[in-house]
Amino acid sequence: MTEPLPPDLNAEPILDTLRRHAVDFVVIGGIAGIAHGSSYPTYDLDVAYSRESSNLERLAAALRDLGARPRTQGDETDLPFQLDARSLENGANFTFLTRFGSFDVLADPGGIRSYEELRATAQDVVLEGIPVKVASLDHLIAMKRTAARSKDMIMLEEYIALADEQRRIDDPRGDSQGPR
Repeated sequence: MTEPLPPDLNAEPILDTLRRHAVDFVVIGGIAGIAHGSSYPTYDLDVAYSRESSNLERLAAALRDLGARPRTQGDETDLPFQLDARSLENGANFTFLTRFGSFDVLADPGGIRSYEELRATAQDVVLEGIPVKVASLDHLIAMKRTAARSKDMIMLEEYIALADEQRRIDDPRGDSQGPR
C-alpha cells in the first residue's frame, strides 16, 4: 500500500493560527532561510517555541485548530496521541501533519543554547502577510552545523555566504566579525 503524499505546504494559515492563539514562537528551518535570502526550497514549516506553561496551552489549541496529527511512517498512524499542553510538556520536538502541510514544533533545536537566546536575536519580518520572528542567520548556521546532514552542509555554505554579505552591508568598513 502506498502512503498518501502530504499536502503541499501553505505556511500562511499555520502562521496565522499561531498568531491568533498568541503562541510565543520563532520561525526556524528552511522558511527562515528563505526569509534571509536562501534559494533552497523547503517542504515544511519549522518553529521553535517557548516551553512556558501558558504558551504550551496556546500551542496545543493552535495545533488542534490546524487539525495536527503526528507525522508517522507506515503502521504507526494509529498510535494514540493526546494533543494537549501536558503531551507537549512531556516531549520537546514534534513533527505534525496538518491540512496545510508538514509542521514541526521544536523546543530544543540542535545548536541553540536556549529559546530565550534564539528569540532575543530573532528578526521581526512579515511572512505570507503575517508578522513573525525569524531566527538570525547565526542561529540558522549553528542549527545546520549541529544537524550535519548532507543537505544541511550544502545549505550551511549558502547561509554563511548570506551572513557574510549581511555583515558587509551592516559594516562596510569591515570592523565586525561574526561566528564562522
